[in-house]
Amino acid sequence: MPSPLEKQMRHLTLAIALLLVPSVMFGQGATVALTPKDEAAIDSIFRQAYPAESPGATVLLARGDSVLYRKAFGMANVELRVPMRPEHVMQLASITKQFTSVATLMLVEQGKLSLQDRLSKFLPDFPSGGEITMHHLLNHSSGITSYTNVPSFRTLTRQDLSPAEILAHVKDLPLEFTPGAQYAYSNSGYLLLGMIIEQISGMPYAEFVQKNIFAKLGMTHSHYASNYALVANRASGYQVYEGVVENPEYLSPSIAYAAGSLMSTVDDMLLWNRALRQNTLISEESKRLAFANHKLANGRPSNYGYGWSINELADLPTVEHTGGINGYATSGIHVTDGDVYAIVLTNRDDGRGPESYNIRAVSIVLGKPIAEAAPVLLTEGQLKRWVGAYRFDDVVRIVTFEDGALYSAREGGRPLKLEPLSATRFRIADRLATFDFSMKEGKRQVRYTDRIVQSVGTETEKPLEL
Repeated sequence: MPSPLEKQMRHLTLAIALLLVPSVMFGQGATVALTPKDEAAIDSIFRQAYPAESPGATVLLARGDSVLYRKAFGMANVELRVPMRPEHVMQLASITKQFTSVATLMLVEQGKLSLQDRLSKFLPDFPSGGEITMHHLLNHSSGITSYTNVPSFRTLTRQDLSPAEILAHVKDLPLEFTPGAQYAYSNSGYLLLGMIIEQISGMPYAEFVQKNIFAKLGMTHSHYASNYALVANRASGYQVYEGVVENPEYLSPSIAYAAGSLMSTVDDMLLWNRALRQNTLISEESKRLAFANHKLANGRPSNYGYGWSINELADLPTVEHTGGINGYATSGIHVTDGDVYAIVLTNRDDGRGPESYNIRAVSIVLGKPIAEAAPVLLTEGQLKRWVGAYRFDDVVRIVTFEDGALYSAREGGRPLKLEPLSATRFRIADRLATFDFSMKEGKRQVRYTDRIVQSVGTETEKPLEL
């Protein structure tokens, strides 16, 4: 039996040991400090992107359950001059798809659904429903036109429509490709998943997520978006166009539905990430399916799982998603091997979003900060050489010249400025994606690169219309 002195020494040794153990040992909410240099570098990224008087952002970076960085920048309400705080609630936009994916996989694990079930099982009158599986809906490989891409979409946004009423605008359109043959991001697929969740569970999508995810995980500041309900700590959304800050165009929450309707805080999103890491809601096997880089029929990777984009950063695999909706933009990155999670929520809808800033911040945490080349000056002739329309597998990108610079836009999308890094290489301003132009067999072509995502577009005779 130890003597009283030995007991005291043991207690003292234990106390000293606990003081020396990193705060990662203390579970959720604990903070592990970055080096002053790294913290200052991350501060600089977000202060420059979200100045004090502009719409702002909340930022959280964590390793496991331990918070490395948690700060807010800019304004939660520009008109009232309310500074942003980390506790402010903002819309998740397309990060909502992660919750819809997990809700679907929960029903699969309960034996109420199969990933190979045909859409026709739930919507018998949907054209081509016998060819489209749940896998195709989750993986954006169904071929169904995204309802946000149809010309009538702008007339729908102010209406409180049911999912079936929204679906009616794309239901009878021909498929863009054979299911499984290509990847093409489609909000329609996730709208359909929401409808199927409701049909199987017997409760509205919003209620299912609240009861089975938010309440279970203690995500008390997360909600299905509403323009009418009072939401404590909700940050006002803004759009920024050509440098002018405006209130955003009205959008009914019913339009985003299971593709983009949820709202949350960075702290609640850390709880979400912990639930995924610890398999609280779905099994390890289901999570592997959600995080897998599913292949298309031709064997090429889709670079998308179920509700997560698949990528890499600093030679480590990542699962990610961005979001953009009227007044808000978001970015979430999970470095699966390094167990690093980063979430940025903003009330600034400027067509760029926070993804590149988030990537830079994560690269600092990983000890491999991204070094960016400085833009170079080119003549007007050098720039205009690449003006044209380029057809990729699933989209046409149009390159135009305006006010001394090149701009690139997907059909129907917002033009993004290209910064020249050489006579043939350009970078999207404020992003890491690059365009490498060249000539092949007398035709211009361009290689688009965004980390592991690469595709080649070839010059087409399509008229230059945005």
